[in-house]
Amino acid sequence: MEKVIEFVFADKASAHLLRNLLKEVVCPTCECFFKDPVSTYCGHNFCRVCITAYYKKTEMETEEVFCPQCRKNIKKENFQTNRQLARMVENIQQSGIKPEDLKKQIACREHEDKHKLFCEDDGEICDKTQEHRSHTLVPIEKAAQEYKEKFHRDIELLKKAREEISELEFKEKNKPNDWKEKVKCQRQRISSEFEKLQLLLKEEKKLFLQRLAKEERETLKELNENVTKLAQQNSSLQQLITEIQEKCQQPATELLKDVKGTLHRSEQVRLQEPELSAAELKDAYRVPGMMEVLREFTVDVTLDPDTAHPDLILSEDRKRVRRGDKRQDLPNNPERFDRCVCVLGTEGFVGGRRYWEVEVGDKPEWDLGVCRESVSRKGRVTYTPGNGYWVVWLRGGEYKACTSLRTPLPVSVRPSRVGIFLDYEAGEVSFYNVTDRSHLFSFTDTFSGTLHPYFSPCPNAGGKNAAPLIICPVPTQA
Repeated sequence: MEKVIEFVFADKASAHLLRNLLKEVVCPTCECFFKDPVSTYCGHNFCRVCITAYYKKTEMETEEVFCPQCRKNIKKENFQTNRQLARMVENIQQSGIKPEDLKKQIACREHEDKHKLFCEDDGEICDKTQEHRSHTLVPIEKAAQEYKEKFHRDIELLKKAREEISELEFKEKNKPNDWKEKVKCQRQRISSEFEKLQLLLKEEKKLFLQRLAKEERETLKELNENVTKLAQQNSSLQQLITEIQEKCQQPATELLKDVKGTLHRSEQVRLQEPELSAAELKDAYRVPGMMEVLREFTVDVTLDPDTAHPDLILSEDRKRVRRGDKRQDLPNNPERFDRCVCVLGTEGFVGGRRYWEVEVGDKPEWDLGVCRESVSRKGRVTYTPGNGYWVVWLRGGEYKACTSLRTPLPVSVRPSRVGIFLDYEAGEVSFYNVTDRSHLFSFTDTFSGTLHPYFSPCPNAGGKNAAPLIICPVPTQA
């Protein structure tokens, strides 16, 4: 019989056939011919004793039991006796062939190494098969191919991550210049406010500029650090990509060394989120004493009933205006607005500096500003400086200056009171959030003729906007 075996194994093709036969009749757990073979639900075969012992041991450690071969969930009650396989084993045993003979011959001729198996559970090449009996074991060539495919997928993911980091790095490199421009505009605004009113202390101005310069330095430092961090992360990604690419070219034994560690490092690098600075100016550069200075120019503004749209109701002291529930029967005199639901201030200004404040409360919509006396009172109105209107409004939670393209206003604190300052000779109409003492917007133009304060409480919106606009009392010092 031994001569027959030697003859058969002298042929490499025959050795391959017998190796496949060995897989069919030898238990993968005990590596002996099947004894009372049973089949699992997933189609793999084991000695009844081997799979039962494995099942009991695993069941005590985990809630579910998985097939040692394919890792699919199995149930003890689904084990089926494989009589056909038992008869096949019996026939082979009668021929005198032993599993160890077959295994030895095949290992020597095919691999020259009988331990070239990879343990999926421990992530290492087996050198002591008995220690891995209950684990999933696969040939190293197959394992190497599978992990090579995983590496290739990881390379693609890492390249994508590197592209994203490179894009962020490019954008971050442009931020310092953008930041400097923002700081420049903010510096000009601060200087303009100081110079325009000419009443602010030099030390306070210096303090604000120092604070802004400090914020500029700190933010620029943070932005430059971000660029450095992104460049380092970019370099790390490239280094890891190169390492994995080189690993993919190595022999299977070398490729599988610390394979899971490499994959883990790849995943960790990809999961790192870059921390970027928003580079937004703090809303803290408000000119100190601004309201006090402005209020020195406060004028007593009252509402002109001859200009009021018929839907508007004015208070007896002509300091409040709200939208009524129905249109009033009023004479259609030339001064009255017939489509635009608004009213003008009685007082007209042809020069000087004038300031007044209006309580808007929690109204969700309102319009405030200044207009020329010569504007048309009949028909539709379009708020633009070109049409003689310098107006700021609130619509849908957004504050906007009514320029030709509507300029959004960044408001951090909702104003319950709005201040309007007219500097006729300077050609400026400025709006202020009295609530947090901040500047909202300034129109710059050339004025001629008489200008009047402008008010519109806007539609009631089912009672949600029924509150009136209230002209605030003149301070005592004014």
